[in-house]
Amino acid sequence: MFFFFLGRMMASNPRGEPGPMPAPVTRLAEPLKRFHKEAWHTPQGRLIREVIFGLNDGVISTIGFLAGVTATIGDLHTVALGGLAAAFAGALAMGIGAYVASKSQRRFFEAEIAREAWEIENMPDHEREEIREIYGQLGFGAEEIDLIVRRVTANPELWLRFMSREELGLAEETFDPPVRIAAVTGFAYLTGALITLVPYFLHPAPPRTFAAAAALSVATLLVTGAAKTWLTKENPVAASLELAGLGVLACVVGFVLGRLVGVAV
Repeated sequence: MFFFFLGRMMASNPRGEPGPMPAPVTRLAEPLKRFHKEAWHTPQGRLIREVIFGLNDGVISTIGFLAGVTATIGDLHTVALGGLAAAFAGALAMGIGAYVASKSQRRFFEAEIAREAWEIENMPDHEREEIREIYGQLGFGAEEIDLIVRRVTANPELWLRFMSREELGLAEETFDPPVRIAAVTGFAYLTGALITLVPYFLHPAPPRTFAAAAALSVATLLVTGAAKTWLTKENPVAASLELAGLGVLACVVGFVLGRLVGVAV
């Protein structure tokens, strides 16, 4: 269900067209577009990061919470309601955090581009010298540098893109809307949390409930770890075991803390 929801969200902007930016991509970048159709260059590929992050955090946070509370409170109904409340609160917090971070990143990018555009317009000689310094440090000869400077500065748009990348280290990016990133991250977190909570709403015997939730969370992390290698090109086994190990660690820490709190009380 979650991946259907994600697909619907991304389908609303299938081409991933960016919002207005100070340095828009024009025909200068057109020849490169046909080489960037791989999954990791598409809007869907960029959102995979948010999906993996939110889903993993939802599973690991919830299983850690359940381990601690189950070790302290024996009533499954209370634990389930507490877990449900924590799941929605965590999803909201994740969504807000993703929104603020994404919006701040975009504003920073735009401010830096605008500042560089101002410098090119008001301090062109200084900016030309910076190009010379950049290529001088790379070992280019004087004649080669002169040619590069003339070519780059002949086109104001190319000049701005060049300085943004080479001087500031800012690569052109297509920014997804902050609201979309927040929704995907928050919904992914909630999905991971609810998957982990399923055994608590089925109400089996208390000892088996947490064991089932732990097994389900580890299985989810194994699948997620393997799925993310479609994007990262990692070893599927290593990626799966890494995420599953983090889930087990969260279980152990939560359970131990819950026991300690229970003994203290």
